[in-house]
Amino acid sequence: MLLAQPGSDVDQLIRLGDGGRVVGAGYATEKRQLELFDPELRRLMDALRAALPGTPLIEVVDASEDESRLLLIASSDVDPGKVYLFNKATRQLSEVMPMREELAGLAMGTMKPVSYPAADGTMIPAYLTLPPGSDGTGLPAVVLPHGGPSARDEWGFDWLVQYLVHRGYAVLQPNFRGSSGYGSAWFQQNGFQSWQTAVGDVNAAGRWLVETGVARADRLAIVGWSYGGYAALQSPALEPDLFRAIVAIAPVTDLARLQEDARTYTSFRIVRDFIGTGPHVAAGSPARHADGFRAPVLLFHGTVDENVDVGHSRSMAGALRQAGKPVDYVEYAGLDHFIDQPAKRTDMLQRIDSFLSAMAPGT
Repeated sequence: MLLAQPGSDVDQLIRLGDGGRVVGAGYATEKRQLELFDPELRRLMDALRAALPGTPLIEVVDASEDESRLLLIASSDVDPGKVYLFNKATRQLSEVMPMREELAGLAMGTMKPVSYPAADGTMIPAYLTLPPGSDGTGLPAVVLPHGGPSARDEWGFDWLVQYLVHRGYAVLQPNFRGSSGYGSAWFQQNGFQSWQTAVGDVNAAGRWLVETGVARADRLAIVGWSYGGYAALQSPALEPDLFRAIVAIAPVTDLARLQEDARTYTSFRIVRDFIGTGPHVAAGSPARHADGFRAPVLLFHGTVDENVDVGHSRSMAGALRQAGKPVDYVEYAGLDHFIDQPAKRTDMLQRIDSFLSAMAPGT
């Protein structure tokens, strides 16, 4: 046994050199922890942390074939990071480039680990980021569930979080039950088969923001991407009056359709079994329950999305329109699941900002 961490999944191998030599492993608690098995590298990382204060996340991302030179990224929650080159022979650390030069000098929100109670009293781990200089009370706020669902949020720089914070929103990222990284009991059956628990935990995040005074109930929104978009659209199935605005980017909207989308792929059985069969398939498909929506919806999707077919957003928009519900659907031609073309991503963020700004008190 080299490494085990109660309550966390060891989910990362750190490899170096041409042969991919394993030099360590990692896991996430409130912050990502790296355990280095190589004594020389462990001493080096201790020295680097002392040399680079304020950037507690230091990751070796590559190495020369003989491991004499290491490529590093040092970052934090308020620093998108810089790339460094370390020369072992000269002991010289040289800055190569900033990760996001355009953000230099901008104030960022500090990401704070918190926990809040779910409906059954289970404490749900999360990260709360507040606008710089805010006293943390009476704010417009966004619950931001992660994608996956076999994933989790971690402490560190997040461009979407920082954009929302910069626009004045408190942002809460819940690691709801159904998230990975916390062991099989927390993962449950997964975020689709256990959607009522997962989405219930997401909704509890919104209630907690209001109950603690961080958020105004009339300025509370939910924003999600991929599975996070699914959770945002599924949230009204449990509490239709909780969120005043819903934004879903590249969301799953019908579980049966998600299964069928995989039929021509070798992963079909895996997807079929992951989603499962039974009443949860219909009950957990937001496109089938458009009549229950009370908040306006903003949808985004790329037309060549290979993770979640664009038909999911098209059918969701159609169902909402047929039910007479307010919906705006933006489709980006030629873009995939990540909508990573700069001009289109900028357009998306500006549209989200305008949409959330329209949450007027009392509406």
